[in-house]
Amino acid sequence: MFDPLTADTIIEARWIIPVEPEETVLSDHAIVINNGVIQAILPISQARSQFISHNHIALNHHAIIPGLINLHTHAAMTLMRGLADDLPLMEWLKNHIWPVETRYVSADFVLDGALLACAEMLKGGVTCFNDMYFFPEVTAKAVMECGMRAAIGLIVIDFPSSYANDTDDYLFKGLSLRDCYSQHPQLSFCLAPHAPYSVSDKALTKIVTYAEQLDSPVHIHLHETHDEICNSLDIYGVRPIERLRQLGMLGPNLIAVHMVHLTKEEGSLLKEQNCSIAHCPSSNLKLASGIARIADLVALGINVGIGTDSAASNNRLDMFEEMRLAALLAKAQSGQAYALSAHQALRLATLNGAIALGIDKITGSLAIGKAADITAVDFSTLALSPCFNPVSHLVYAASREHVSHVWVRGKLLLDDRELVTLNERELINRATQWQRRLNS
Repeated sequence: MFDPLTADTIIEARWIIPVEPEETVLSDHAIVINNGVIQAILPISQARSQFISHNHIALNHHAIIPGLINLHTHAAMTLMRGLADDLPLMEWLKNHIWPVETRYVSADFVLDGALLACAEMLKGGVTCFNDMYFFPEVTAKAVMECGMRAAIGLIVIDFPSSYANDTDDYLFKGLSLRDCYSQHPQLSFCLAPHAPYSVSDKALTKIVTYAEQLDSPVHIHLHETHDEICNSLDIYGVRPIERLRQLGMLGPNLIAVHMVHLTKEEGSLLKEQNCSIAHCPSSNLKLASGIARIADLVALGINVGIGTDSAASNNRLDMFEEMRLAALLAKAQSGQAYALSAHQALRLATLNGAIALGIDKITGSLAIGKAADITAVDFSTLALSPCFNPVSHLVYAASREHVSHVWVRGKLLLDDRELVTLNERELINRATQWQRRLNS
C-alpha cells in the first residue's frame, strides 16, 4: 500500500471532454489539479484511491470541457451594447461608433467596460479572450483583477485618439506594456493593427518587423466586407490580402479576423502561409458582411478559431451561441450536413484559439501538464434531457446559462453560477452610469 498523493483540487464529473485526442469523451472521470496545473485525468475510483484533497468537488451531472477561448473581442465596447444597431459596417463605424469613442473613451471607460465583459464571458464559460482596443494596459488590469486569461492587443490605427497621438505612439505604448508584463501568467500579447483600410503601409511594415523580432501574433480585421476589397482595389490596385502578402504579413503569426470574402486561391495562400482565422459568425450576419466559407477553410487544414467580436456589433459575448451558429452556417453554406461536426466546433472554440495565440502548450485542451483552465456545464436541466451525446448537446442544445463553474489556472472564478472575483451588481451599476453619459 502507498499513501495517497495530495492535490489542491479534485473535480469529479459525469463526462470529461478533453478536446484532444479528438472525439474523446471520458465517462465518470476526475481531474486532479495541483499548483494550477492538471496533474491527472483518471477514472473517479482511481482518483479517490490515489489522491487526497480538501477541495473535492463532485459534479455528477456535468460535462467538463476546456475553458472557451474567444479569439476576437473589443472587450470595453460592452458599454456600447445596442448603441447603434441594424447598420452596415462602415456606416456603423464612421457615423456612430468612432464619434462616441472620440468623445467618451478613456481609461475609466475601458476599465468599466472590460470588467463588464470579463464578467459576462466568465459566466459563459470563457477563460481566455483575444482583445483589440484602446488603453490596452487597462484591459490588462481588468484581466489581472478578475483572474481570467487574455491576449492583449497592442492596437495601432492611423488616427489619433485619447490613448495615442499617431502610429509610433501606439506602438511605443503597446510595446512598453508588453515589456512590462511579458512574463505575467495570465497575459500574452498580440500586435493589433486595426485593419488594412485604417493602417498605412508604413505602419504595417513596422508591425511586420516587430512581429518577426518578438515572434508575436498579429491580430487584424481582414476581408470583412465587399466594400473593403473594392476600396483596396481602387487605392492600392490589389485586394487587401495581396497587399498584406506584399508587405510580408502573411505567416504563422497572422490572426485574420472575419475573412468573409475569399477566393479559392486566397484560401490556398492562407493554408500555404499557415495563417489562422478568427471566425465571427454573429457579427458577420448582424452587420450583413456575409457568411464566411468556414467548412472549406477547415477542410483545407487552416487553423480556424471562433470569436464574438464586440458586444456593440454582436450584441453578446456568448461563445456557445457562436459555436452553434458556426456549425449550422457551415452546413447550410456547404450543403453538407456533416460539415463542421460538433467535435470540430468545440475544437474551434478551444484548442484552435489557443494555437492561433501561440499558447496551446499552456491551455486550449485538458491534458496533464496544462493549466487548469476548465469550464463545467450542468446537464441536469430540462433543456439538456435526455443526453445521448454530450458533445452534440454542448454545441447544439446547451447555452451559456448552463455553465455552472469556471476555473482559470486552477482558481475557481465562477462557483455554481456566482462570480467569485467580481461584483455583478456593482458592474451593472457602472454600466448604467455610462449609459446615462452616452445618452446625454
